[in-house]
Amino acid sequence: MLFLDAAITGTPLAEAPVRTEMEMSLWDLCLKGGPLMIVIGALSLVCIYIFIERAIVINRANREDATFMKRIRDYIHEGEIESAFNLCKKNGSPYARLIAKGISRIGRPVNDILAAVENTGNIEIANLSKGLPWLATTAAGAPMLGFLGTVIGMVQAFYDIASEGNSANIATFSSGIYTALVTTVAGLVVGVIALFAYNYLVARINSVMNLLESKSMEFMDLLNEPAA
Repeated sequence: MLFLDAAITGTPLAEAPVRTEMEMSLWDLCLKGGPLMIVIGALSLVCIYIFIERAIVINRANREDATFMKRIRDYIHEGEIESAFNLCKKNGSPYARLIAKGISRIGRPVNDILAAVENTGNIEIANLSKGLPWLATTAAGAPMLGFLGTVIGMVQAFYDIASEGNSANIATFSSGIYTALVTTVAGLVVGVIALFAYNYLVARINSVMNLLESKSMEFMDLLNEPAA
């Protein structure tokens, strides 16, 4: 193609333009971002771990045994309190622990039972929410780190230009521009992913909260039911 271009345009072979292609891997591009990319990368790994671990825990907590409350009702109406308590321990779900706390308070005033159940529910929700502050912090902090990298990169670019003086060219400040753009993109990507992960987990926790409220109301109604 080089000979053909020279023949068509009439350009001497020695003066024919030479096309060069620069290939850069994703890893090389990340290295151009500078030290802040290490911090952003670490935040992304922490978020991935928290999201996977919390998603597994919350999905398990959201599973419901359709026959659980019916068996609890039968045990309580038959006076088999210990069997009902053992069933809760065997189930092992958050709502089972909530019902177990209520069963352990049977015989006390209804307000005491309700308070114990509500406190247990709050503790269960707090346990499910562990790690979520990290996701929220990353969603807000990663883009800010990216913008910080942008400022640092631009400062580096203009410093290089000033140092070179009249001999400055595009290669002089290209590394600073790389730092500015790469850290911004990385920070925004990590921040957006962390934000979506946080909102997804919050929605799942709200679903568990609704399940706990439903089971607690069903249990309190059960205590007021006359035995068959």
